[in-house]
Amino acid sequence: MPTVPTDLRQRLERHHQEHVLAEWDRLDEGARAGLLAQLQALDLERLAQLYAQRDKPIDLPAPERISPVPIVRQGQDEKAARSRGEEALRQGQVGLVLVAGGQGSRLGFHRPKGMFPVTPVACHSLFQVHAEKALALGRRHGKPLPFLIMTSDATHDETVAYFAENGHFGLAPADVAFFRQGTMPALELATGKLLVESPGRLFASPNGHGGTLTALADSGLLASMRERGVRHLFYFQVDNPLVKIADPFFLGHHLAVDAEASSKIVPKETPEDRVGNLVQVDGRCAMIEYSDLPKKLAEQRRPDGELLLGAANPAIHLFSVEFLERMARTATTSLPFHVARKKVPHLHEAEPATENALKFEMFVFDVLPLAERWCVVETSHREEFAPLKNKDGKDSPETCARAQVELAADWLAHAGVTLPRLPDGAPRYAVEISPLFALDKEELAARLPAGTTIAGPTFFGPERGEGRNR
Repeated sequence: MPTVPTDLRQRLERHHQEHVLAEWDRLDEGARAGLLAQLQALDLERLAQLYAQRDKPIDLPAPERISPVPIVRQGQDEKAARSRGEEALRQGQVGLVLVAGGQGSRLGFHRPKGMFPVTPVACHSLFQVHAEKALALGRRHGKPLPFLIMTSDATHDETVAYFAENGHFGLAPADVAFFRQGTMPALELATGKLLVESPGRLFASPNGHGGTLTALADSGLLASMRERGVRHLFYFQVDNPLVKIADPFFLGHHLAVDAEASSKIVPKETPEDRVGNLVQVDGRCAMIEYSDLPKKLAEQRRPDGELLLGAANPAIHLFSVEFLERMARTATTSLPFHVARKKVPHLHEAEPATENALKFEMFVFDVLPLAERWCVVETSHREEFAPLKNKDGKDSPETCARAQVELAADWLAHAGVTLPRLPDGAPRYAVEISPLFALDKEELAARLPAGTTIAGPTFFGPERGEGRNR
């Protein structure tokens, strides 16, 4: 049977964590092996430092060091940028990284969030929307895009099975890869002790989307991307069905400056928007949370009335593979852990009434200031940002579906298709356009005859060249 190595036992005692071995003698061989693996992977010194700094305020730059990021506006040098981006896609230089480790608990959906039926007519899942965009993009440019999907321990098996059951939504299985993000143990808020979830198992939770960096490297996928000739990875999150995957315009501007890291932004609507702010600090791109941005700075406006710091972060990025390789080597020391106080049930407290634990996460935007060359490209809420986060109200299934219908209506208007409107201007009927029917408004216009009229809820899918009423 596995025994506890002396040096591990001594390290646990030195950091006052020996309580995790209290049930050792009652564990079977498999449980002992599992617990040993968890314990040997711990950086106990780092955990002790994180606990000691739990109340330390975030180290924000002085206001005079913060300035607006230079922004590439929509349509700027569009023809050249788009051409450059499309050539990279034709050369197979671009891969996709989808962050999909979360469950849909806040939606009342206790499965991986990517499986949530999000589209307004066909009720396709988030995973299907993203996969079909990847498929359509590869077909358009004659080169499949490797589709790398980051899961978590909670979502991995179900996500892999879901893709297999659905034939990977038309993607070649060899072009789809799944990798798990890492985990971090939680610490008891009052004592700093490791929490035990059950006999033989520590409580651990996903280490944040910043864990993408180390997980990509540890899985071997970064190395395989380089071998495949992929030079840039497009990063996006599963909850946004409007995202323009590997947008050639965005990609072209990223390539034009040989950027290591590039980001899209959407304009903030009010100074109080609960979004991250992309700013420039000492000439580097950085992200400041809405709760940390000084009120005076948040409310400052330009002469034209626009917010001075009005660049909101929709979590859409492009990274060079070389940059990610460098970041992965140093992520555990160069990226800070963000601390959150949470209610965590554990072996000795099944239903905590108050916050009883500390969780630790890394965030991917913390790599942005480490990029020597970068660019920021504007997009809009209407075209590219309708996140699904809440069961009701803002960013809910209702608002997400409405945003998809409004965008489809814009494309139909561009194509000369008549979509009846309600008195308030909203589309009378739900309309959905599959990525396999059209990836953009230009492709839709080329496929639909002008003068077409929508007479009911309609799905434009790959089955045939016209809408299908539902």
